[in-house]
Amino acid sequence: MESVALVAPVTALEFAGDALLAGTGPEVVAFRLSGGGTAARRSVLCEATVQGLRAEPGRGPAVRVAVFGGRWLAVLAVRREEPRLALCGAARELGARVWEARWAPGGRLALAMGGGAVALYEWRGSGRWLQRASCGGAGALRCAVLAGAGWERLALAAGTAAGAVVVWRAAAAAAPQRELRGHRGAVLALCYSAARGLLASASEDRSVRLWAVGKLVGGDGDGSCLLVCYGHGARVAAVVLRGPLPVSAGEDGACLEWGGSGDVRRERRGHRGPLRVLALRSAGGRLATGGDDGGVRLWQPRRTAPATVTALKAPERPRAVLLAGPRRVLALGEAGGLAAFETAQGCWVPVLPAPAAGGTRAVLAAYPLPGGDEALCALGDGDGRLLLFALSCPGTATSLRLFEGAVRGLSWALRPGLSPATAATLLASGPEGEMLWLDVAHRPGQAPCVRLRGRYLLPPCKHRWHTCAAFLPQGELLVCGDRRGSLLLFPCSSSSGRAAESTSIANGVTDSVSEDSSSELEASCLSHKGALPLESPLSVLFGLHGKTGVTSVTCHKGYIYSTGRDGVYRQLHLRDQQLEVLRKHRPCKGLQWIEELRFTPDRDLLVLGFHAENFVVWSSRTSENLHCIPCGGGHRSWSYCSSPSAEVFAFIKSGDVMLYCCEAEPCEQQVLLASLHGRQITCVRRLGAMEAPGHAALNVLVTGSEDTTACVLVLSERSKAAVPLIRLSDHISSVRTLALASPTGPGDEGFVDEGLSALLFSAGGRAQIECYRLLCAGDPESAVESLESAVACQVIHVASHRLDEQWERKKNRHKLVKMDPETRYMSLSVVPGTSTKQLLPPWKFLAAACSDGSVRVFGLLEAARNLVLVAESFHHQRCVLKVEAFLHTGTGGERHLLCSAATDGSIAFWDITGPITDATDALHQAEGDMQPLALGAPLLTVMAHSCGVNSLHVSKVPEGQYLVATGSDDGSIHVCLLEVALGSGEAAAGTCLKVLERVSRPCAHAAHITGIRVLRPDLLLSASVDQRLTLWRRSLGKLVPLSTTFFHVPDLAELDCWEVVEAGGELRYYCVLCGQGLEMLCSTAPSEPPPPEAPQEGDRCATHPSPCLSWEGTLPLGSAHHCSPYPQPAQ
Repeated sequence: MESVALVAPVTALEFAGDALLAGTGPEVVAFRLSGGGTAARRSVLCEATVQGLRAEPGRGPAVRVAVFGGRWLAVLAVRREEPRLALCGAARELGARVWEARWAPGGRLALAMGGGAVALYEWRGSGRWLQRASCGGAGALRCAVLAGAGWERLALAAGTAAGAVVVWRAAAAAAPQRELRGHRGAVLALCYSAARGLLASASEDRSVRLWAVGKLVGGDGDGSCLLVCYGHGARVAAVVLRGPLPVSAGEDGACLEWGGSGDVRRERRGHRGPLRVLALRSAGGRLATGGDDGGVRLWQPRRTAPATVTALKAPERPRAVLLAGPRRVLALGEAGGLAAFETAQGCWVPVLPAPAAGGTRAVLAAYPLPGGDEALCALGDGDGRLLLFALSCPGTATSLRLFEGAVRGLSWALRPGLSPATAATLLASGPEGEMLWLDVAHRPGQAPCVRLRGRYLLPPCKHRWHTCAAFLPQGELLVCGDRRGSLLLFPCSSSSGRAAESTSIANGVTDSVSEDSSSELEASCLSHKGALPLESPLSVLFGLHGKTGVTSVTCHKGYIYSTGRDGVYRQLHLRDQQLEVLRKHRPCKGLQWIEELRFTPDRDLLVLGFHAENFVVWSSRTSENLHCIPCGGGHRSWSYCSSPSAEVFAFIKSGDVMLYCCEAEPCEQQVLLASLHGRQITCVRRLGAMEAPGHAALNVLVTGSEDTTACVLVLSERSKAAVPLIRLSDHISSVRTLALASPTGPGDEGFVDEGLSALLFSAGGRAQIECYRLLCAGDPESAVESLESAVACQVIHVASHRLDEQWERKKNRHKLVKMDPETRYMSLSVVPGTSTKQLLPPWKFLAAACSDGSVRVFGLLEAARNLVLVAESFHHQRCVLKVEAFLHTGTGGERHLLCSAATDGSIAFWDITGPITDATDALHQAEGDMQPLALGAPLLTVMAHSCGVNSLHVSKVPEGQYLVATGSDDGSIHVCLLEVALGSGEAAAGTCLKVLERVSRPCAHAAHITGIRVLRPDLLLSASVDQRLTLWRRSLGKLVPLSTTFFHVPDLAELDCWEVVEAGGELRYYCVLCGQGLEMLCSTAPSEPPPPEAPQEGDRCATHPSPCLSWEGTLPLGSAHHCSPYPQPAQ
């Protein structure tokens, strides 16, 4: 098999001309620095990972780059204009590991190698050693750096596992010249600046040290430690010198720039996992980082100094603060006076005096009009009065008496049909849950014109007022959130038809602001309220965001997004004028309060919220905080404004108004290669293939990881790139297994004519299962060159299940034994054949292998979004590792069969037809809730291995029989051929399994076999942690290896396979492997062998004379006899 695409941890980075080179696995990827994007990709090393890239200094049309990893060395030529990668000869395997390479005069390479060896190597031609010396007293090396122009001046500084930095001269390498001590752990990275005589070291003790070494060759430096930097939360993997100060990258995912006193001057985050490599471009000061998440990011240097927070010294103690544009701050005092701070003048300007009658103004809202500094302001007080005015002429205002009690909430919203430059809609909440819809029109020099358009009634609750609202572009509907955390949908078409009745209640009256001048308008408003009925909500999602309230409602591309103080945002859509939640998403850990979502033109989603005591602006695309402002928390009044010129945040703290202002500049971070997962990928499933404009066939995959997320991604064979489409973050522990259930036809739920649709089940730690509906289709609005936007993916969260939550809902649970809440789901399998034609209502069933020794079966009713535990068995009495369900159809009817494998090497076969039928009846009678049934005893148990079964696959052969292939921890493969016999009578007695053949291959791999697939009845594919993918032919009771391929994914966790028929009729097999990375391989199907001769009477097995044997008990591992209907090979 040959590799098609590879996503691996980034282990090397180097700037070469106008390109950035990255080493991922055996490949080198070139990125353009101007414009971004991948320019070229080439596999360089054979069976090694690229550990270092070193560009040759100098100018020319091409740059030569030394590529090394393990014991392998190669040289690439990179063109400067258009980055293209050309291999200068084949990669060579040297005698020892290469730790460092440096270009020497004459185009030769100086190498630092394992065992403390230093060598001068001529790589051109057939390759030969020019000079070589072994440095004594080196110990175990972990990193190295070379300096000097020739052999006589060549010096080596190496970091050891003992925490020392040792320096030698190549010409006198018998003993170390100097030894620098101070680290308490192994030294993992070094960087030397010859111009400054400084050496920076990074260690696994989480520290960075700066040494004054002078010239490594001459030894004029005293070797003193100038700086010790602590700030990383894990091992420090890379370090470079920017001027006289170090910049480091650690396994905590942070890139830290250090100050002269050892303090952190700047922190850069964005990667989803540990950082491994770091590169600095001297021209321009740009940094590049790469890590275990497979991502590469380019960091631009900041042109401006970090913003600071300034106290504005408000004229009176502020009650509320609001930004009316980026250059104006409004502050409402406790006495009711309103003042504005103009940032251009740097002073406060009074806007409105305090009420003369001693009233209280408590609610403030402003709507900045586009294209200028003008804004419409609304002030609500405790007596139900509303004051509306333009900020440029506050003396001419409209005063209305809206309610008999206090004004509780005010919010502005844009309504389709109104010009945003001259008018907006104001929603006001009062006592008893009443909410008014007012259209406000701005007229320069006059009081605003107000129309009462509708009245709405909020559901009864303790905090009965709205907090946010938005008009939907479709259907003339209004959606709003309230203080109780509910989301409400109101009609607005019927009330707009009464526009004649609700004509202007304040039309053109210009008055100075006083309490007496508005009495006529107050009476007019109250009289118009009676002419409009109170509208009740069409749809209510009560307490959707908890008791702390909904903070914002946004409409984007036909979907509704709501945020709250529960730390998640939800995506919704309308179905028959009802709000339906599609999914919820937690953007990042620790974000307890989400205030607002903002969609940018460059397809980024900005999340505004609070992380502990800091206000943050989180970028979903780069996974970093664009702004982090210490403000004390969101419980106090605050306001945020973003504009092309500046980012402004105002808040109240210590009885004053504080202002944070940061000049807008291009994003510091540029994502060159998207990140997938921050930790190991534990499972992978292929959803299908899609055709997109400008692209070849795109494979849509789903992956799960130990970083608690699942990811839907698209993998291109042409560009060999993987781009995440959407991330699922509902799990609280690692995602260990995935299962897909695709619609079988037009009658099945979720069937779509175009694109891909499937039910996705994900499970893992903390006994948690999540279920989603995936809908993938080509995006017609996408750019041809953009792989990220070629496919649009929609996720609908269907249901979830946790054993501990189910336990809390059980009746009489004190009489039962409580299940372990730390149970892990090890494997999932969808039970096939449970379609709408057979079961009504259409329940789907899912089998799960559990770490507590149980095999569980769950039922899903997608329409009701209900996932229920229906049956279980603790037959194995130990951790169940794998489970797979299959459907048998014969003359006696259909049987749902289940195969499970445990850590003792046993494989059990179950008939779950009866439990599924009984569960369907019980669920129908109990309306979706039931006590779990017993699965009963298995039909057959086979002792296939001596230890845990890590891989399992069941495949139906054309004769109606089944091949069951398993791989174990001991590296062995076991294959058995089963036949299902159906008789009359009860289900348990009428199902009989016959073992026709057993084949075992001990020591098939040198390590655990974690993936196995039956491609054809005579063809198997196995993959192991030894990074070998082997194709086997099953013939005459034995397994014969056909080919073995080395793959580049360490710690293999799982594989998935599929077949594709090419345009010419050629059949190709594809497989995708996951572990510490992701790799897709393909191979042409080998020719089928000639059919075996029919067995003769005399060829039958002497021990088992019948070729079809029925086993009712356990087949022990000790009986190594292969029972086969075919003639046995000669001994």
